[in-house]
Amino acid sequence: MTTWNLEETRCHLLICNGGSCMAKQADEVTQAIRDELASLGADRRIHTTRTRCNGRCADACVVIAYPDGIWYKGITPELGKTLVRRHLSGDRLDEHIVYSFDGRFVSSGLSAAGTDKPSS
Repeated sequence: MTTWNLEETRCHLLICNGGSCMAKQADEVTQAIRDELASLGADRRIHTTRTRCNGRCADACVVIAYPDGIWYKGITPELGKTLVRRHLSGDRLDEHIVYSFDGRFVSSGLSAAGTDKPSS
């Protein structure tokens, strides 16, 4: 198993590869993002991780960008490439943001509201 040096990393993309996202091209989205990073020589600046379900199945395919805390919905392979270029330039895909972080997660209103988690 590889252990990457992340000292040059400025952004971490968590790409959902759960069931609903896989049905919406999550594997192709993952590969498109990684291919774009490689073609731009930017894989030291943006790190990617495939995840399992992130709990926003209605928003498939979901990609989360940290440390910004931005949750994106409806990402296709082509949008994945655009997302890489935008994040490298310090920009975002505003029209696909479901949540952003400002001390707490704030809904953009661009997706289903979701249900509340039960209290512990």
